[in-house]
Amino acid sequence: MGSLSIWHWMIVLLIVALVFGTKKLRNIGGDLGSAVKGFKEGMAESEMPEGQRELPRTGAIDAEAKDVARSSDYR
Repeated sequence: MGSLSIWHWMIVLLIVALVFGTKKLRNIGGDLGSAVKGFKEGMAESEMPEGQRELPRTGAIDAEAKDVARSSDYR
């Protein structure tokens, strides 16, 4: 039992395409591609120094932090 030739892989690919259909395989490929892209973006974020990370901008301000900032201004 040796290694598989290109013809064996072509037959396997044909059977997989017949079983799952090309549309479902295309969707799986797109999902896999977006997962890899998200993983790469996450890895790039983790490699940034701590000061350069961007926080999500939700527009909400923590009231406790705002009060502390005000009280320190008056001292």
